[in-house]
Amino acid sequence: MKIIDSYSDQENYASAIGATTRRDFLNQTALFGALAVFSPHVLLAATRPQKDRLGIALVGLGYYSTDVLAPAFAYTKNCYLAGVVTGTPAKAEAWKKKYNLADKNIYNYQTFDQIANNPDIDVVYVVLPPSMHREYVERAAKAGKQVWCEKPMAPTVADCQAMIAACKKNKVALAIGYRCQHDPNVQEYMRLGRGKVFGEIKSVESVAGYTEGRTDHWKQKRAMGGGVMGDMGVYAIQGARLITGEEPVAVTAKLYTNRPRIYTEVEEIADYTLEFPSGITAKCHSSYGDNQNFLRATCEKGEIYVAPQQGYNGIKGRSPQGDWHFPIKNQQALQMDDDALAILQKKPLIAPGEEGLRDIRVMEAVYRAGKSGKKETV
Repeated sequence: MKIIDSYSDQENYASAIGATTRRDFLNQTALFGALAVFSPHVLLAATRPQKDRLGIALVGLGYYSTDVLAPAFAYTKNCYLAGVVTGTPAKAEAWKKKYNLADKNIYNYQTFDQIANNPDIDVVYVVLPPSMHREYVERAAKAGKQVWCEKPMAPTVADCQAMIAACKKNKVALAIGYRCQHDPNVQEYMRLGRGKVFGEIKSVESVAGYTEGRTDHWKQKRAMGGGVMGDMGVYAIQGARLITGEEPVAVTAKLYTNRPRIYTEVEEIADYTLEFPSGITAKCHSSYGDNQNFLRATCEKGEIYVAPQQGYNGIKGRSPQGDWHFPIKNQQALQMDDDALAILQKKPLIAPGEEGLRDIRVMEAVYRAGKSGKKETV
């Protein structure tokens, strides 16, 4: 089995199986898929001065900002850490010293709106519990800043629609932090599946779970947007959506918990089946109670298998033509650089707000199906 570890190797692989190259696929995705599938809206103020790099302000300095995003800036070329927003003075001081941040680029949640007057900050990256996403996306847009927002986009479809509308109204971009969609390994399984390289897809299995050991976290609190569906469920939903290139039309679901003392308000585990217009079904499993992470598409001429289908340390795939793995230094750096470059060049985003909305629409249908015990339309 061949490990495909370079761009040229990947093109040779695609040619060997009679498929379009990855470059062709990505060009097609940018020109057509971005319009037909992702429907991005990148609206920029014409008076904004052109820059070579964008200054990013992280809003919320929890684990993901501290341990993942901030270190990723060491690898970015098109953007840099310019400021932070935090409600904890000690964190503000520590970040100021560690990253040499200017005093004027450090905000708290009360002074946040003053960011409108700061030319050092081009993008506000919202890294807060999901229940707070809408408020800070809307405030950032009103301040005239480009907006990036972590997943899940928001707890409800209505929230997502309001966030998209706010960014359109203020002529700023809205990107969702879907790091996996920027990963060439994910783009490869999209190419193989959507391109029917191994024939029609007959069925899909999409699983994303890990063992969550924390017992007092937003993930266990309904009011903060918790529950496994918005977190790991988004990955399972996306795996099925991205490999088929279709949007689900109906779902059945079972939501439950094996640790009722911890998960008193939200689901710990979700088992659900997505039905697509072509007749493909995707059996999905999302969990805070077990370590499983893979995507399997059964096709007419073999199987596309990806494991893990999402992971910081590398996504790997297998198809009838062999294994593939495209090494990248850092997923988050790639995501931020891609989004920054799209804004700088006024080009479509890979994962705009509309893409986040699609997943939340499916998530809401899963919740309805879990409650009703019946098939629900998306």
